Amino acid sequence: MTTINVFTENLRKEWELDERKIISNARKFTKLLIEKCSKLRKDDFCLNGYDYKTISYDILFCGSEKTHELNRDYREKDAPADIITFAVFADDENRFMFDDEINLGEIIIATDKVEDNAKEKGVTRDHELYFLIAHGILHLLGFDHQTEEDYNLVVKLQNEVLQEVFNEQI
Repeated sequence: MTTINVFTENLRKEWELDERKIISNARKFTKLLIEKCSKLRKDDFCLNGYDYKTISYDILFCGSEKTHELNRDYREKDAPADIITFAVFADDENRFMFDDEINLGEIIIATDKVEDNAKEKGVTRDHELYFLIAHGILHLLGFDHQTEEDYNLVVKLQNEVLQEVFNEQI
């Protein structure tokens, strides 16, 4: 059985997050997405061919000024983002494990952008937050969305895990 470690930090105190609940749901998402992704395109899924006992990753909650800074410094985009993912394991061809543990990387979410997106889409902010967490996990697992087909697959997987975990009642 695989252990899934999710570590969170909330730098933006304007939205008091239930980090224990977020960690629990992120673990459920990760488990479901690993199951689903292992059956899909083998080239995209970064865990194929690896034997591991533990998977770890971080989720940082911050404001859009931080994602703007990261976007500018690391992605050469001068704009804030709702989510930025540093997929350490998936993006490095020299993947390594330590003591049967894989560190997938970090998901960075701007909670003020989450609130704006939720209003714009007409969904709850929790729905939008979990939608983005699922999105970030997919990036950590090696899935990207450079084509419309890839984008549709990523969104389909996000919606499937939200449905399975919450029955759409967030």
